[in-house]
Amino acid sequence: MSEQQHYLHGKPGVSGLLKAAPEHFIVREDLGFEPSGEGEHIFLHIRKRGQNTQWVARDLARLAGVAQRDVTWAGLKDRHAVTEQWFGVHLPGKDMPDFSPLESDDVQILAIARHHKKLKTGALKGNWFELVLTELEGEDDLDARLAAIGERGVPNYFGEQRFGHNGGNIDQARAMFGGKRIKDRNKRSMYLSAARSQLFNLAVSHRLAQGLGEQLLHGDCVMLAGSQSFFTINEDNPLDDALRARFAEGDIRLSAPLWGRGRLPAEDEAATLELAALAGQQDLMDGLEANGLKQERRALLLKPGQLSWQQNGDCLTLSFWLPAGSYATSLVREIIQEKDSHENTGE
Repeated sequence: MSEQQHYLHGKPGVSGLLKAAPEHFIVREDLGFEPSGEGEHIFLHIRKRGQNTQWVARDLARLAGVAQRDVTWAGLKDRHAVTEQWFGVHLPGKDMPDFSPLESDDVQILAIARHHKKLKTGALKGNWFELVLTELEGEDDLDARLAAIGERGVPNYFGEQRFGHNGGNIDQARAMFGGKRIKDRNKRSMYLSAARSQLFNLAVSHRLAQGLGEQLLHGDCVMLAGSQSFFTINEDNPLDDALRARFAEGDIRLSAPLWGRGRLPAEDEAATLELAALAGQQDLMDGLEANGLKQERRALLLKPGQLSWQQNGDCLTLSFWLPAGSYATSLVREIIQEKDSHENTGE
């Protein structure tokens, strides 16, 4: 699916391998807060290698003697990686269980602490990444490309793992919207997310293809930096020099639609552009609306924090931070054309 998506920095001239080994894709969660040390929720900070998030959650539930629904996490993590993430176990009025049997060569408990609130999905600030791209071949000025990425960002595409093997989650979403019953609530949610993500990616790619990925238009919805708040450029918020200056300084960012019920917030030129991108996708649009999702926005571009890199022969090591909900693979696709990769299993 990603091969059809437009690039911001042009198609890379170098090919390479991502995740030749789990140690080449390291993720560390940044919760943005510290557990309080007291309360009925137990937080466990766990390092895992080659392990699915749900597998670890299942084992935690067994050791704590609770239902699987009482074990939560802030975000799914890729199995083909080394990841450090937090899990929460709801244990009101109970002593601390012995979690030591969880540990193995591939799973280590880094910290355990109590907290007064449940660990909810999405309750993290972001993630730190350390990636190694190997077997690099081809001609490209990687230093110039990476400097441009650090300065301008990359398209904020949802990664291919959102869509399942060969985009199968989109097919399932269409079948569900067509009347197929999906009893599993988690699967229904997954298919809804895939459909919504597909529409967002189409809108982003179409805008980039028009050469408008870094240009304000009349009717654009712009988001405040570091916030989900947005406003529309119209008569009440005119496209003037002051607004252009805020955009140049990074105080406001372009956005694209996360489809749902209600009026499209974009107007004029921007609305025309977004609707043109989604032509032929009416079944997905109608299905999302019928399932109660509401119109929201997501930043069009993604700028990595503290991006650094070092090349050694045919290997490139990257380090950077991304906000929650964004994908390292969307950054990588602007650097190399992947020769091959393991199938991702989480976000």
